[in-house]
Parts: sequence; C-alpha cells; structure tokens
Amino acid sequence: MSTLPSTGAAVKAADRAHVFHSWSAQGLIDPLAVAGAEGSHFWDHDGNRYLDFSSQLVNTNIGHQHPKVVAAIQEQAGRLCTVAPGFAVDVRAEAARLIAERTPGDLDKIFFTNGGAEAVENAVRMARLHTGRPKVLSAYRSYHGATAAAINLTGDPRRWPSDTASAGVVHFWGPFLYRSHFHAANQEQECERALAHLEEVVAFEGPGTVAAIILETVVGTAGILVPPAGYLAGVREICDRYGIVFILDEVMAGFGRTGAWFAADHWRVTPDLLTFAKGVNSGYVPLGGVAISAEIAATFDKRPYPGGLTYSGHPLACASAVATINAMAEEGIVEHAAHLGEHILGPGLRELAERHPSVGEVRGLGVFWALELVRDRTTREPLVPYNAAGEANAPMAAFAAACRKGGLWPFVNMNRTHVVPPCTLTEDEARTGLAILDEALKVADAHTTG
Repeated sequence: MSTLPSTGAAVKAADRAHVFHSWSAQGLIDPLAVAGAEGSHFWDHDGNRYLDFSSQLVNTNIGHQHPKVVAAIQEQAGRLCTVAPGFAVDVRAEAARLIAERTPGDLDKIFFTNGGAEAVENAVRMARLHTGRPKVLSAYRSYHGATAAAINLTGDPRRWPSDTASAGVVHFWGPFLYRSHFHAANQEQECERALAHLEEVVAFEGPGTVAAIILETVVGTAGILVPPAGYLAGVREICDRYGIVFILDEVMAGFGRTGAWFAADHWRVTPDLLTFAKGVNSGYVPLGGVAISAEIAATFDKRPYPGGLTYSGHPLACASAVATINAMAEEGIVEHAAHLGEHILGPGLRELAERHPSVGEVRGLGVFWALELVRDRTTREPLVPYNAAGEANAPMAAFAAACRKGGLWPFVNMNRTHVVPPCTLTEDEARTGLAILDEALKVADAHTTG
C-alpha cells in the first residue's frame, strides 16, 4: 500500500517540510502540487488543468508521458537498470549513434553527462586541455548552468552571488538589435558591429590566452535571441583564425525546439563542441552530453581525459533518449515544430503585438518564442526594471497570474514571457494558448504609458 501523500495539501505540506527548492527564498514560495501530466497539459490535485507553455523548463519537447518513451524506460528497467560508464552497453552506444547522426559536421563522439550544466563544464574543460589556454569568452545575455564554471560563464544576474571573478571568464555583448549595444539601425549593422566588438575583445584579451568562445546558438532564458544572418559564421571564422575552440550550447535550443534537430542547422555552422540535454529525452530521465569534433576527440586518443561521472550514459536515460529520438523521427515532430512556428505561433503572436501596446517585440522560431513586454513602445522601456523583484516586478507577476487563471502555465523571465510549449503541441492547443495570452496581455497593457 502506498504511503505517498494523496492530496494537494498533504503533498505541499510534505514538500514544505523537507524539500529545499532551487533559485528560491524558501519561506516565500508556494509551489503548485502537481498530480499528473499528459501531452501538452499538467494538472493539480484539485483537477485544475494547465496548458504547459513552459515545457516545464523548456525540456519536455516530446510532451508529457509519451507512451513510447515511458515503455522504453520500463523495458530497460526490467533488463538492466544501471551499469558503470566504463562498460560498453547496447543502449548507450545506440543513443550516441542516434545523436551523432544528427549533429552537424564531424561531431561524432558523444560524452554523456547528467544534464546541461555538466555538459558545459566538460566542454570547457576539453577546450582548455585541447588548446592549453585558460580563458573562455561568453555573452552577457546568456545562461549556461548553475555549476562552478557554467555559472561563471552565465551572463544573467544568477551569476552574481557565485561569481568568483577568477574563473577565467570574459563576457562580451552578443547581437540583439531591439536593445542594440552597438547603435545599429538594422540586422546587417548589428551583425557586423557585434563581430567587430567580439574580435576586439579577443585582441585585447590576447588571442593566445583564449581557449574557447561559447554561445547559445539561439539564446534561451536570456531572451530567445535569434542571431542575425552571418553572425555564427563570423564567430566561426574568428575562432578559426586564432585557434579558438567554438562551443555551441544547444541545451535548450536542440532536439526540435527551433524546428530543426539542432539550431545550428538553420545557419549551417559546425562548432568544435556542442552541448545538449533537455530535449534529447524530454527530461524523462536526467541526461546531457557533449558532441565532440574529430580533432578534439583525437587529443584524448593517447592522453586520458580527466573527467567522468558515475551516471554517465545511464541505461535508463539512454533508453529514453533512443525512444525519444526515434519517436521524433517517426512522428515528424521536428517538422511539426517548424510548421507551428511558421504558420501558427509566429503569425498569432505578431497579431497579439498589433493589439497590445505592452508588446514591444515578437521574436523566435519553431516552438521557441518571446514577447518583450514594455511600458512604452517608443522608448522601449521594459515593463519591469532589469532583475526586478517584489513590488517592482508586480506588473509581470500580475500578467503571469492572469495566464494561470486562464489555464495556461507561462514561462516568465524579467520583462518577457517566453512561448515554449512542447514540439508536439496541436494547432488547436496553440490557438487556445494564444487566446489565453490575448486576455492576460490586457493586464500588462494596463501598465503601459502609451
């Protein structure tokens, strides 16, 4: 007989007694007690259903409880639950093969981790060992994870309390025309000036000291920033010229999120290292990894790689990845995500922008979108200040509450709401979500000055 708490109140009481939550002041949070989930929805113990426009943490790309993935985990558990990473195992090898088939260029060796932050940690370690150089450059508008190196690489304010100022990280400005650091008038100028700025940073830091440049292919949590045409190719060229390792972080953007297997496919750019997690198996069992170029892999042919994890390539995680990738291929899920972005979400969000003065910009692709909410469209003043909290963040908190009241669970960060549902979202679900956003934006509109 189960001894698990059976009501929402009991679940919440047990949680509050013993669970220490991430990124939270423990005494100020009131987590929702979730009872179940399926497809694009989850629900609480009182039967309130939410359309998941957050994909949890932008990771349930294949939706909740996909039957093929659940069955694969169950089958693997009955066959072999766990084995150390030093052994060769069929399901681990198959997961690596399926990933390598889809990564760009010659990124054919896969180092498995438990998640995205560990993938970034190991990619940076590989780059430093391969080049013998100490520094890594990353963008201010970025998030790369919460572990030691990853949090220092991160550009957003979550870095501040843990920034050691000695991690060998140098930040630079990436392209973002709407809030251009370069006073650009169009995407071409933004691209050109952002590349010139990056090359200047490399020059002043000393090219011979820079091991790697790491970028989110499409910036995720920091704003769904789609790079202008030519930018990633320009970074690739800078890296080639100075012998710098180019790392693309596809932890959030990979596995269908942008309407391609990897976001790099949109610009036909191949990095030296590519990090992944989240969508590789929709987070059903923790899994991440680094896809490694032939040149960097060769560095460790005779020289041991000084890194490893007890659960690297865990059989249950790899089984869920195999099932996820195969289901995505068989069911055309990546193509469906591209269709949703081009024909439903993109046009629908742009229509919302026409009606709501609080929407300053719409940007994205696939099922990876952001609405930039502003007080004034002319001045582009954000709806709430940068890194706002408490009363200063009240307008965004009210908007998010209106979404939830309407039955939609939003992904809200600073002055933005991100539209990041599962890649399996139906057209009808997409239209329902847009209608709920339409109502909730009226709350944001009340705080505009125009």
